[in-house]
Amino acid sequence: MTQKVLQVGSSAGIIIPKKTLGELGLRIGDQVNLEANIKQKKLVIVPVSKTVDKELLNWTRKFIDKYRSALEALARK
Repeated sequence: MTQKVLQVGSSAGIIIPKKTLGELGLRIGDQVNLEANIKQKKLVIVPVSKTVDKELLNWTRKFIDKYRSALEALARK
């Protein structure tokens, strides 16, 4: 599919058709990484992973359990 590069303020943008967004599982507001291959003159759009790091989730739960009373006191202020 051919798309036109559009000016968006001082940057540039490319329209992604709604059908293509759906096929890629993307929605308006989703974050993506842009990977530029300068030698091949290619731009690849990669969705940012929506999975939660289980180690981070575990650490967060332990932190909350350990400091729950202090966090609740801060929330009341």
